[in-house]
Amino acid sequence: MPELPEVETIRQTLKQLIINQTIDDVNVYWDNIIKRPSNVQTFIDRLKNQTIIDINRKGKFLLFELNDYTLVSHLRMEGKYQLHDANDPIIKHTHVIFHFTSGKELRYNDVRKFGTMHVFKKGSALNHKPLNILGPDPFEERYTFDYVYERLKRAKRNIKAALLDQSLIAGLGNIYVDEVLFNAKIHPEKRANELTKKQIKLIKQISYEVLKQAVKQGGTTIRSYVDGQGEIGMFQQQLFVYGREGEPCMVCEAEIIKLRVAGRGTHICPACQAK
Repeated sequence: MPELPEVETIRQTLKQLIINQTIDDVNVYWDNIIKRPSNVQTFIDRLKNQTIIDINRKGKFLLFELNDYTLVSHLRMEGKYQLHDANDPIIKHTHVIFHFTSGKELRYNDVRKFGTMHVFKKGSALNHKPLNILGPDPFEERYTFDYVYERLKRAKRNIKAALLDQSLIAGLGNIYVDEVLFNAKIHPEKRANELTKKQIKLIKQISYEVLKQAVKQGGTTIRSYVDGQGEIGMFQQQLFVYGREGEPCMVCEAEIIKLRVAGRGTHICPACQAK
């Protein structure tokens, strides 16, 4: 699943490609992707003649800022945006096409069909689901030590589950939670409310540092993630534990193992992250 660094990379790439493009028409081939408005034709009508003024991000969501509306898009497992010429062949699993007056097309492709799109009146998106339930991401001003400390001390779940909770901290997913906990030397099954002040400070700092570095590298290529120009991310070359089951730890050479924590495959070094 694209996480914050991948979504931020896509945002930056799309800003170079589609700012000031005006939507002439929209084709929707899989109605279930459109969540708001519930009527797909209304979704299409609202986007017609709208110009893309800016592209923002909230957690893992892309926010396409238009003249009168905001299009909120979540890529979920394998959603991708790519820019095409109108006469390019349409590949399999292309579910939404935004036709621009320039003759270009922004195509949304999603093998699993899990992605979502919402359209809100301009200025109101943050007041409604899915955005109004998100916590701050590590790049926001609200992401302070006091905020993280208070939330984790209230959480009775294991720390892996707490960090995956987007209402607590937005943007962290399975890959980066594993990396953050490894760097903080914290076992993922440890209860969040049992962490020391020092451990919570480490989580707060390392979350920011890991995501910042991942954004610099263009994200992590897991399965079929690519950015808006089809380029792969390179942060996978710097992963310490995720996807490295059976390999030696780069710090202590103990064998990386895979557990199931919070319902997710979880990679740890049993020596560096002892319970």
